[in-house]
Amino acid sequence: MEQNPDKIYWYCLTKNPNAIHLLEQNPDKINWLNLSVNPNAIHLLEQNPEKINWLWLSRNPNAIHLLEQNPEKIDWYNLSVNPNAIHLLEQNINKVRWTCLSLNPNAIRILEKNIDNIDWAMLSYIPNAFHLLEKNKDKIELNCFSCNPSIFEYDYEAMRLRMKPLAEELMANRFHPRNFDKFVSWGFDEFNLDS
Repeated sequence: MEQNPDKIYWYCLTKNPNAIHLLEQNPDKINWLNLSVNPNAIHLLEQNPEKINWLWLSRNPNAIHLLEQNPEKIDWYNLSVNPNAIHLLEQNINKVRWTCLSLNPNAIRILEKNIDNIDWAMLSYIPNAFHLLEKNKDKIELNCFSCNPSIFEYDYEAMRLRMKPLAEELMANRFHPRNFDKFVSWGFDEFNLDS
């Protein structure tokens, strides 16, 4: 990217948390809407408060202090998905957007206290909501739930038993005396038979 700045798509690069150094070198190319959601761009936003897009900043997990200083500018829809805004959401429960909050992995405590407000389709995506979903199986949205990684449990004992013959065969092959001369090239100097 640095060697081909003319090929950079600045609109998307502005969202990239690892591109801050390029953005600092090219402030005229910054897309301020996208920068407002970039968690590593807080210092640039603080230097240019008039360019902040408060809608997207409300989603930025590292912008909580800016939002606390400007509560009238908070977009509650986006703040409801912000994993670091739980205390603000708890203090303003009447402003919470429940569909968005149901996607917030850190909002489980709030959702447990407000079961009737949960958007079950959105909650079905959240791995750490499994205990709520298990208690409310009739409300699970199966299409969304299929994306939830916590629906699968690894059977480590079955995996171990299934791999045991292969592991034994592999060990017998690798540690067979005929392979000792190869150990040095594998990084085991203590098996150097020449020394």
